[in-house]
Amino acid sequence: MKKLITLTALFVFAIFLFTNCEEEDSTKGTLTLSITDAPIDMTDVSGVYLTITEIQLNTSGNSWITFEEYEGPQTFNILELTDGVSALLGSFSLDPGHYTQLRFYVDAPELNSANPSNPGCYIEFADGSTEPLFVPSGSKSGWKAVGAFNVPINGDVAITADFDARKSIMEQGANHFFILKPTIRIIVDEQAGKIVGGLTNIPADVDIVIYAYEDGEYISDEAEDPVNDTTARFPNAVTSDIANDTDSYHLAFLAPMTYDLIVTTSIDGEFQEVLGIVEDVVVEDRSTTSQPIDLSLL
Repeated sequence: MKKLITLTALFVFAIFLFTNCEEEDSTKGTLTLSITDAPIDMTDVSGVYLTITEIQLNTSGNSWITFEEYEGPQTFNILELTDGVSALLGSFSLDPGHYTQLRFYVDAPELNSANPSNPGCYIEFADGSTEPLFVPSGSKSGWKAVGAFNVPINGDVAITADFDARKSIMEQGANHFFILKPTIRIIVDEQAGKIVGGLTNIPADVDIVIYAYEDGEYISDEAEDPVNDTTARFPNAVTSDIANDTDSYHLAFLAPMTYDLIVTTSIDGEFQEVLGIVEDVVVEDRSTTSQPIDLSLL
């Protein structure tokens, strides 16, 4: 009889533990993470390959946790992820809460190391040649992506990290080597909108590049030559796009707010001039704003 009571007690205790575990798991949320890119303005570059080895989430202060469910390393040609295209990195179970930072680790050679024969991060050119992408001070600290998002209790949220190759890759030195300093922003997918439109009266023999700025944030100095080769022109642009063969543009993964569009010309990837500004373009969540631009009216 005593043995039966003991077995019954153990059985009840086991059910209690199982139920508690289920209740604890049921409070978890799911984060679905993707990556995207804005086009690079180096016309002779056909691919920018990044190998992501690890992803971490900032929980508070200097506390970070690693996404153990991330199946890395994974290599992406981020130039294939423009005009609203994205690639899935994975879905991760997380405690519910408010988060503001991710951190990405990549397989990139350090700046002072020898020229690697098989780097995990590299540029591919139109002629088929490649060059490694170096990092200024090693890749051990990773690169932070900033943007607020909430993981709901027993729910899910989808976010996208924009690597922005235009601002992240710099050509330096007499030997023309390339460094990687990613500029990454986080966008909540269900809040993201986009701006699209056709272009008319385009001047001959130029490319049109459009930069999106938060309303009132653009100043003319941003169009000047960078003071050094570690920054890009138009450094505070949220995103950008190069007009395609159909004379249209596509600015995707924009947070809902008002934007100013800086319309510029470029020849063979070299900036020429600012043609004008289209002001007060409103983006709403999960919607497409149509903004055709007649360049003769700028």
